[in-house]
Amino acid sequence: MTAIGIIATLRVQPGKEEAFEGVFAELAAAVNANEAGNSFYKLFRTEAAGVYKVMECYDNEAAVEAHRASEHFRSLGTKLGPCLAGAPEIEKLTGA
Repeated sequence: MTAIGIIATLRVQPGKEEAFEGVFAELAAAVNANEAGNSFYKLFRTEAAGVYKVMECYDNEAAVEAHRASEHFRSLGTKLGPCLAGAPEIEKLTGA
């Protein structure tokens, strides 16, 4: 079984950082409580204003798909959308 890492870069509209961080905290709590195939899901601020990175680690591709299909990801993702200044940039990594 090969672990899968994901680094998502999210750009947030000026003035919407607090709202974004609040909704993301709800999402992270739901991921941690409901996704057995996820071992790490954390938001980080970068040095650039309004730019965040989400670091994620999944047991396998099925766990990634379960995350994307989850009710909490879909419902909270719609709340994150209005805060964003564009589509997320996703970098996918495989365990060595």
